[in-house]
Amino acid sequence: MNHLRAVPSPDEQPRTRFGSATSVRVEAPCRVTLFHSRAATDADGEAPATSVYQAVRLITTVTARRQSCDDHGTVTLTPEDPAGGQLDLEGPAARAARALAQAAGITEGVDLLLRRRVPVHSGLGAGAAEEAATLVACNHLWGTGLSQPELRAIAAGLGGDAVFPLTGACAVGRGRELSPVMSRGAYQWVLAVPAEGLDPAEVLARHDALDAVGHEAPDQAGHVTLPDGLAAVPADAVGTDPGGSRPDPGQEVPDALTAALRAGDAPALAPALHNDLEEAVLSLRPELTDVIAAAEQAGALRALVTGTGPVVAALVADTVAAARVTRVLSASGLVAHVLRADAPVAGARVVG
Repeated sequence: MNHLRAVPSPDEQPRTRFGSATSVRVEAPCRVTLFHSRAATDADGEAPATSVYQAVRLITTVTARRQSCDDHGTVTLTPEDPAGGQLDLEGPAARAARALAQAAGITEGVDLLLRRRVPVHSGLGAGAAEEAATLVACNHLWGTGLSQPELRAIAAGLGGDAVFPLTGACAVGRGRELSPVMSRGAYQWVLAVPAEGLDPAEVLARHDALDAVGHEAPDQAGHVTLPDGLAAVPADAVGTDPGGSRPDPGQEVPDALTAALRAGDAPALAPALHNDLEEAVLSLRPELTDVIAAAEQAGALRALVTGTGPVVAALVADTVAAARVTRVLSASGLVAHVLRADAPVAGARVVG
């Protein structure tokens, strides 16, 4: 009698779990966008974009914990701050946990304890930081043993934004391709956070609408009507200057920006900062123009909308200037709260 059993195929073998921890705590950084250039959406619905990101010490923390018997096989979310309100089971952390589980063949589930410094839809990559922290935490908790390149591939499948907080520091992104950028020194940022976020899809739609309008003449009321039923906006929100020119969409990262990063020169970096989405954000939230002006009048080297907004990021020369700009913005009543952060910092890492 033959007692040997057939070896199941790799597709039939369950994933062996090597993780022995009952919980894993991971920190991942948010980001400021130093440069963002976005071309017009083409016939295939694609809009080629180039961005330069810098990881800032504004940390999202995710603690992955083993599920109870009753919740085995599910993904549950718990806010570390009970005042943080309900968390979205279809949000960034839950999506990342499910993506990793599917890729690694894991079925046990996880409970995720989340601590956010800023909400998603802030323009600071908070959702991406949440995804990155969740991927690293679950990889360790479940003992799946996936490498950094494998985690980056899963992150790219989530939309690409989560790739950057896995590595941190400074990087240039073109589509879903991310390349490190050499950077020296430390940079000080003051971040003005409005009370309400902005849906990135709304910002991108407004950007495309403004781009489509181009040099269209305003009506008698001084407004330009946007296509597809979007509300009319003042002509000066379209981004035209007195000479009638607009920023060149789809431009490459300027040499001045990368040279300033290599030199660790914040004053040289300031004039090279650029965000193609800023005019769209300001047309939706015109009051942010006052925030930018207040920050620069208080001594910021440069202030601009970061990412899809609505957070305004002010680059300052040192901690003394950071304190002064923070005081002015906090007293202005223009934003809900003001944060300070240094940069660059490393990517997602296990801390407990």
